Amino acid sequence: MSTTVNTKTSRHVERIVRGQPTSDGAGVKLTRLLTQDLQQRLDPFLMLDNFASDDPKDYGAGFPNHPHRGFETVTYMINGRMRHIDSGGHVGLLQNGGVQWMTAGRGLVHSEMPEQEDGVMEGFQLWLNLPGKDKLCEPWYQDFSAQDLPAFVLPSENYQNESNKTIWDVPIKLISGSIFDRKGAVVRDATLYPTQPLYADITLPPGAQIFLPIDVAHNAFLVVFRESVTLGGSLVPTRHMAILGNDPQSTGVLLEAPASNGADARVLLISGRPLREPIAQYGPFVMNTRDQLIQAVEDFQAGKMG
Repeated sequence: MSTTVNTKTSRHVERIVRGQPTSDGAGVKLTRLLTQDLQQRLDPFLMLDNFASDDPKDYGAGFPNHPHRGFETVTYMINGRMRHIDSGGHVGLLQNGGVQWMTAGRGLVHSEMPEQEDGVMEGFQLWLNLPGKDKLCEPWYQDFSAQDLPAFVLPSENYQNESNKTIWDVPIKLISGSIFDRKGAVVRDATLYPTQPLYADITLPPGAQIFLPIDVAHNAFLVVFRESVTLGGSLVPTRHMAILGNDPQSTGVLLEAPASNGADARVLLISGRPLREPIAQYGPFVMNTRDQLIQAVEDFQAGKMG
């Protein structure tokens, strides 16, 4: 059931998902929040992984050379340093608070290797599908430092200064898409990039509320990675993902950090317009048909991805 606050109608929590421990690359330990069985429900998103450890044995071997075709990867580094090198000639250093956006398109081979021997390595990697017409597009890569990401503050929905209550500020970092009149680091022409993803990192002090708009046509979810938040009476604990219902009357989502939280909550809010196309996946290749997957494997084996 949706929740209405001052004519703002919030989506409800359809399902809360606990991430699955796994490993990838050369044995990097991570938690997979968006798994393959949710790809149709959360179209155009294919996968979301969270890596978080202060033990170098969990991340030190990194992600040596491996291929991708047919989709985009968005890596958000909360803490740590990781070096990117790919067959398209792109080189980048992903550091605290930075983002790496890579469009694999027709194919890239790349590596992502830690540039630290100790300390915390924490971040997220999101896989974003490409429409069939663009799966063989020219690859693209861009690094964004923490300073490149638009950051702004919105007032809490429940602030009241006339009764001497705390006036909460809600800081937001906007990786892609737009919130009200604010635009993210990546905003692209909808006619060329139909998925139009919204990707925001929201910090909520204990007791604060914020309403954020979401396109009614988007599939949407959020991930809590510090403390907890509530949505329409549903508590979403840390390290969990909440799938938001596609309520036809909704205009966004109302988030609240419980006053009992011991520190600020942090939440990733992600939404996108579904492609509604067949999804055929074989490891790092995501196409529309089995024949296209076979071709991707053959092209990789023939060295056509670099």
